[in-house]
Amino acid sequence: MDAPADAVFAFLSILAALAVGAASPGPSFVVVARTAIAVSRRNGVAAALGMGFGGVVFAALALLGLHAALAQVGWLYLALKLAGGAYLLYLAYRLWQGAAQPIVVAESGERAAGGFGRSLLFGLATQLSNPKTAIVYGSIFAALLPEHPPLWVVLALPPLVFLIEAGWYTVVAVAFSADRPRAAYLRSKTWIDRLAGAVMGALGARLVTEAVPPG
Repeated sequence: MDAPADAVFAFLSILAALAVGAASPGPSFVVVARTAIAVSRRNGVAAALGMGFGGVVFAALALLGLHAALAQVGWLYLALKLAGGAYLLYLAYRLWQGAAQPIVVAESGERAAGGFGRSLLFGLATQLSNPKTAIVYGSIFAALLPEHPPLWVVLALPPLVFLIEAGWYTVVAVAFSADRPRAAYLRSKTWIDRLAGAVMGALGARLVTEAVPPG
C-alpha cells in the first residue's frame, strides 16, 4: 500500500473509531438527552454542538501529541481525572437537588427554555471534563495517524470530528425531545433526574478515586 493509500486508510480508520466512541453511552449522552427532554429540542441541539466543539478541541490536542504528553507527564492525567470527576460530581448534585422541582410547560407544549449559548457551553464543559475522552482521542490518533500525515489529513480531521460528535448528539437530542419521551420524562421527572444524578455521581466518584493514590 503506497503512502497516499496509507493516509486515506488511516484517515477513515480514525473517523470510524471516533464514531463508535461517540455512540458509546456516557456523561455526554446523559447531558444531551436530559437537556433535550427537560428543556427543549433547541437546547438539546445546542448541547450537541458543544459536544462537537469539545471533540474538535480533543482532536487538535491529539494532533499535537496529547497521548505522548499524558504518557510522559503522569500527574497531568491524574489532574484531568480529578478535575473531570469533580465536575461530574457537581452535575450529579445539581441533578439530584433539582429532581423534585417541576418544569413549567407553556401552552404550546414547549418547555421554558434557557439560553442557547448556555446549553452549548454546558455541553462543551461536559465533553471537556471527561478525561477518558481525551485518552480515547489521544490513543486513536497515536495508533492510527501516520508519523508524518499529509496536510489534507490534518486540516480535514477537526471539522469531520465536529460533524461526527455534533451529528450523533443532534440525533440524540431530536429523538429524546419527541412527544413520547418528553411525556414520559414529565411523568417521572423526579426519579429520572435522580437516576441521571446517580449515574453522573458514580462516574465522577470513580474518576476522583482513580486520581487519588491509595493511602
